[in-house]
Amino acid sequence: MTHDHRAEVLRYTAFSADPAGGNPAGVVLDAAGLDEERMLAIAAELGYSESAFLTERTGEGAYTIRYFSPKAEVPFCGHATVATALALAERDGPGALEFTTPAGLVPVSVVRESGTLRATLTSVAPHVEEAAEADLTEALAALDWAATDLDPALPPRIAYAGARHLVVAAATRERLADLDYDFARLEALMRRLDLTTLQLVWREGPEVFHVRDPFPVGGVVEDPATGAAAAAFGAYARELGLVPEAAVLTLHQGADMGRPGTLTVELRAGDARIRVSGTGTRIG
Repeated sequence: MTHDHRAEVLRYTAFSADPAGGNPAGVVLDAAGLDEERMLAIAAELGYSESAFLTERTGEGAYTIRYFSPKAEVPFCGHATVATALALAERDGPGALEFTTPAGLVPVSVVRESGTLRATLTSVAPHVEEAAEADLTEALAALDWAATDLDPALPPRIAYAGARHLVVAAATRERLADLDYDFARLEALMRRLDLTTLQLVWREGPEVFHVRDPFPVGGVVEDPATGAAAAAFGAYARELGLVPEAAVLTLHQGADMGRPGTLTVELRAGDARIRVSGTGTRIG
C-alpha cells in the first residue's frame, strides 16, 4: 500500500509532561486525504492504544476528528483528544478548539501554565446505568476477582461520557496492582456490552483515585491514561453522590505499567458535562 505523502504522523503523550509517562497517541493534523483503511493501518502500525485524525477543518479552531485503535474505530478517545489539542496549540498557539467527534461536539481549551501546555476537554452529556448481575459476575470471573475484592462503597455501574466503561472498584490498592485477566473472555463480554474499557478504581481519599483500564477490545492489554473513562468516572462519582456536586478529582493512572500519568476531572454545579484536563508532550 502506498503511503499518502500528506499523512505526517506526530507522536504525543497525554496526561504527563514526561515523554516516558502518560498515554502515547498518534496524531495526524491533516487526514483529509486518508480513507478508513489507511487510518486504521496507521493506527495499527503505530501500535498505540489510540490515534487521532483530523479529517476536516470546519472553521476557526474547529475540526472533524476520528479515532482508531489498532483494531477498530472508536467513538471518542480522551487522551488522543488532549494530544491533538496540544499538537494544534504548539502549531497555532493556545486557545479554544472544537472537535466534532463521532460521539458529539467536544470543546477543548488549551492554556500555557508556567511554560507547560494544559488541555481541558468538555465531554458530551454523560449517563450512568446499572450493570446486570450476570454481566458483573462474568466481568469478575474474567478479571479473576472475588466479590470480596470489591469496595462496597463504590458499586459497579456502566458509565458513559462519549464511550461506555464498566466501573469496578477494588477494596485495596494491592488488588488494583495485581492485574492478570483473561484477555479473550473479557474482550467477548466487552464486545457484547459495547464497552471501550473497564475503569478499575481504588479510592485513596475523598477526591483522589487510582485507576487502571483493561482495553482488550482495542487490541492492547491495558491503556495507560484514559480520558474518556476519566470523564465517565466523573459522571459516575457524581451520580452516586460520592463527591460534591462541584469537585475536582485527581486520577492517577499508569503507575503499575511504569507510565505514570495524572488526569484532573472537574465537576461543575449545574453543568452535567465533565471536564478532563492534563498536560502532554511531543515524543521525539
